Amino acid sequence: MSVVPILPKSAPFTTEEIDVLNGLVGRATPLQRAWLAGFLAGLDAAQGQAVQPHAPARPKAKLTILYASESGNAEGLALKARKSAQKLGFDVRVLDMGEAELAALEKVENLLVYASTWGEGDPPQRAAAFYRSLMGDAAPRLDGVRFAVLALGDTAYVNFCATGRAIDARLEALGGVRTAPRVDLDLDFAKQAAAWTESALAALAPTETQPSATILHVDFKAASHGDPLDEPAFGIDHPLEAEITERINLNGTGSSSETWHIELATAAPGFAYEPGDAIGVLPENDPELAHELLAAVGLGADDALAGRLVTAFDITTLSRPVIEAYAKLTGRSDVAALATPERFSAYAAGRQLIDLFLEHPERITAEQLTALLRPLPARLYSVASSLKAHPGETHLLVGAVRWRSHGRHRKGVASTWLADRRKTGDGLRVYVKPNRHFRLPKDANRPIVMIGAGTGIAPYRAFIEERAEMGAKGPSWLIFGARNYTTDFLYQLEWQDHLASGALSRIDVAFSRDQPEKVYVQHRLLERRGELLRWLEDGAHLYVCGDEKRMGRDVEAALADILAEPLGGDRETGRARLEELRRSGRYQCDVY
Repeated sequence: MSVVPILPKSAPFTTEEIDVLNGLVGRATPLQRAWLAGFLAGLDAAQGQAVQPHAPARPKAKLTILYASESGNAEGLALKARKSAQKLGFDVRVLDMGEAELAALEKVENLLVYASTWGEGDPPQRAAAFYRSLMGDAAPRLDGVRFAVLALGDTAYVNFCATGRAIDARLEALGGVRTAPRVDLDLDFAKQAAAWTESALAALAPTETQPSATILHVDFKAASHGDPLDEPAFGIDHPLEAEITERINLNGTGSSSETWHIELATAAPGFAYEPGDAIGVLPENDPELAHELLAAVGLGADDALAGRLVTAFDITTLSRPVIEAYAKLTGRSDVAALATPERFSAYAAGRQLIDLFLEHPERITAEQLTALLRPLPARLYSVASSLKAHPGETHLLVGAVRWRSHGRHRKGVASTWLADRRKTGDGLRVYVKPNRHFRLPKDANRPIVMIGAGTGIAPYRAFIEERAEMGAKGPSWLIFGARNYTTDFLYQLEWQDHLASGALSRIDVAFSRDQPEKVYVQHRLLERRGELLRWLEDGAHLYVCGDEKRMGRDVEAALADILAEPLGGDRETGRARLEELRRSGRYQCDVY
């Protein structure tokens, strides 16, 4: 391959050195050249050598990076993109849709969007108001705005990457100019996202970039003290092997639930978390299911392949892409019909991959089977402990998921692995997933109201432990729901101790099955509406954690009704007030 000379013959190097440098730099990508320029500038600065420009620096191209994130994945990609864009010489700002104003996009030159889809095609909660404005009739024209969109999603859901797709189409409809094709990525997005970011930035970059030394200078001292953009010590690709030191089923005899308190030894340099963060767990599949899957496709007792299915692949999720790929592989039109919009939702409801293979059996090879499957995704659990209260430890609260559908007993992958096949002394691969949008107030004197049901109580245990260790004086109120008082009051003795010590100011409970009529946390909220309004008037921060479908929506509706009353408005008025609280950081949700 011929290389276009980059360095002039007058460069202060020998002829041989110029040939070597031309060979290296001529083949480098724009991002690689920008990185090299930044490294050399940082090296000179570190050695006390001023970089003397030979010409006035050109104005930097402006880039806005906008993200909509639920669990932090889109946010993490946006922050990594900022570092790469700065190295290319962009003047960069990063905006969270949960905090951004739509009008801010009108004067944008270049726009990079990272958007996650939450649940059944919804935008992330924090981004919902911005998303509605963008899709609304009053959205401003964005003529000439150069943009590119990366969409994140989960193929287990019908409306895969729906939010990113809608944003991409809307930006174009408002006059934006797409500079790179949108990509729709599943849970194993890391490598593809990095490649897309590099190509999207190259498409947005001016023809000639002139990165400045100030942007490209590497502050090694700052990085060594925990720059928030640095890669964490432990992540999904490099987890910590923690030891399980304690396992306790917190539910009493006769309970219809099975909730495990699990303690891990995590005293490793760099493994740190804050209350509100999540812990990623890398699970394993049920070996019995792996062998049953192999038998269903005619592969028999292949123990080596079964081992790979247990540790590496998602062998439960029945997604539309899997059905489509299986139909194409086998040439079966009846299978292809199951993936149509008219039939997929009805067929997939309550079914898993094993059902597809048993109901439409075909013999396939090991390579064909693994090609159908996506990597086994990690599971996230809200951390249930304060590091200040339990140095070197991490506590989880895991509800074992079991159900029956279409004549088969089903098991949650990670939850029953932890409940049934992990014992005290066993290892568990874990990492920290920061959640900066579910945090205690910086002012420890602020009141907090914590609303949750079931395992949604986990982060509140961490909150109260943290406040107790800090000697915080702010009032705290827990509103907790479960089925039965005698069997399902998770951490009951601890809450009583916190009440006695003053770390917890008040607790209200809703046990839905202890009386003829079902009582849930939203009913307790409505009964205590006056007290709740007074707490909010005193500056309280409001938290909601638990199941989104069974609790989250009902609780939000109740909160909207309560907030609307003093304003003399309807539920939409209350929702607007909730959005104000959300934007100010006083209303935070972690629902799943």
